[in-house]
Amino acid sequence: MTWLITGGAGYIGAHVVRVMAGAGERVVALDDLSAGHAARLPEDVPLVRGSSLDGELLKRVLAEHEVTGVVHLAARKQVAESVAQPTRYYQENVGGLATLLDAVAEAGIRRLLFSSSAAVYGNPDVDLITEDTPCAPVNPYGETKLAGEWLVRAAGQAHGIATTCLRYFNVAGAAAPELADTGVFNIVPMVFDRLTRGEAPRIFGDDHPTPDGTCVRDYIHVADLADAHLAAARRLADPDVTGDLTLNIGRGEGVSVREMITVIGEVTGERRTPLVEGRRPGDAPRAVASAERAAAELGWRARRGVPEMVSSAWRGWQLHHGS
Repeated sequence: MTWLITGGAGYIGAHVVRVMAGAGERVVALDDLSAGHAARLPEDVPLVRGSSLDGELLKRVLAEHEVTGVVHLAARKQVAESVAQPTRYYQENVGGLATLLDAVAEAGIRRLLFSSSAAVYGNPDVDLITEDTPCAPVNPYGETKLAGEWLVRAAGQAHGIATTCLRYFNVAGAAAPELADTGVFNIVPMVFDRLTRGEAPRIFGDDHPTPDGTCVRDYIHVADLADAHLAAARRLADPDVTGDLTLNIGRGEGVSVREMITVIGEVTGERRTPLVEGRRPGDAPRAVASAERAAAELGWRARRGVPEMVSSAWRGWQLHHGS
């Protein structure tokens, strides 16, 4: 197998590239570098700069590198941005996927792994979210991921492509400091940013129906997520595998916002009393994965806990922010 990994220079993509290449898989990365960084990639992994919206480029890359499987991670992924720019999100996330699937089908490629999101579920009122929990996304980003899943499955059925959709929960941490997330959009870097500026972390609502009143989430180390991609890709590489598969990728354990802020304070040594503000519209009180299907289908389970996520992310924050 030779795998094309779109978005391969991004935060998650670079981890997937390193794990798959390190395990002996042949990989080539495609990234427009709008959010990715070429320096994240191993020197022996080819990087093609470009977009999944460029059909002619995709056809050339698939042919020149003799690609036999695709891992599609390239997408825009900020919820607030998707609310402000819905057409852009549909054009890039769904349109780019459609262009890629056309090129994949034309090239006769029969293996595709799609990066989806727990955002497809919206705000279900359940203790554990299974893959059978109804999908009801509450923002354009989640809508584009759900539409992407529909498109992947339909193209798979039409063209005989074996497909897998991985629904990520909340990703954190770094396998190495240079691979850390450089954005400030998720809770861990957001709290780092507040603390390093001498400000208190913020909690949006402490009156949710949860044990401590703050939202509960399922956090997964990005290195565990990358391992899940390797396991899913190797399953797809089996010539006997057909059809489609959808899996949650999480730890199956809930951590509240207040608990996460406490761990961050312990790791950084910067303990500040959080500032409680009003709830944000659309925040679910609880969103925790059932990861049993991934364990059964892939033989994969998350191995790293929250302290390791936070400490590895903190090393990356210090590297990138000069602390």
